[in-house]
Amino acid sequence: MMSFIWSLIIGGLIGWAAGAITGKGVPFGIIGNIIAGFIGANIGTWLLGSWGPSIGGFAIFPALIGAIILVLIVSLVLRAFRS
Repeated sequence: MMSFIWSLIIGGLIGWAAGAITGKGVPFGIIGNIIAGFIGANIGTWLLGSWGPSIGGFAIFPALIGAIILVLIVSLVLRAFRS
């Protein structure tokens, strides 16, 4: 149970960092950050592999890069629907 909570915290931090780096907000606040962190970690690991330091089951650098890619894609899609 504690590892699940730790993964939620790390996933949220990765999603928050991706939003802060890109300057784009993730919809749904902290839950959106957690989702972006988890999905971004999967995208980053799929694209770049699992390298660098690992915390809470996430390889930090690929997860952050994947989350940044995800945040940029989501912001482009949301902007297209708003226009």
